[in-house]
Amino acid sequence: MNSLRIDKWLWAARFFKTRSIASEEIGKNRVQVNGQDAKASREVKAGDTVRLRQGAVERTVRVLGVSGARGPAPVAQLLYEETPESTEARQKAAEQHRLGREPALSIEQGRPTKRDRRQIERNWNDRWSAGIDT
Repeated sequence: MNSLRIDKWLWAARFFKTRSIASEEIGKNRVQVNGQDAKASREVKAGDTVRLRQGAVERTVRVLGVSGARGPAPVAQLLYEETPESTEARQKAAEQHRLGREPALSIEQGRPTKRDRRQIERNWNDRWSAGIDT
């Protein structure tokens, strides 16, 4: 087998859980082969460069082999080689994600209590008034 459909290859190389998900991602132009947007029926062979986006992570890999059967992860990793730039960018993104502060953590207590709500309303009414007098 010298070449294989890109959707089958992405599935066999374990980039996507199902072949239909791989086809959807290809349809959304999130996969390029040799710098061109791919269609699901595009054939890939050893030596091709595939660029794909998985969530926020963009990966660039070089095809080393083709396999139509989905095997275990160690075997699937033999089908491609990730470029050093892609690996570095992925590690940098993971580090930023790890160091980034979760917005929900800024909420200290959750919902305000009845007393807190009354205090908030009191402060709000002092600052903003819809009346004509002020």
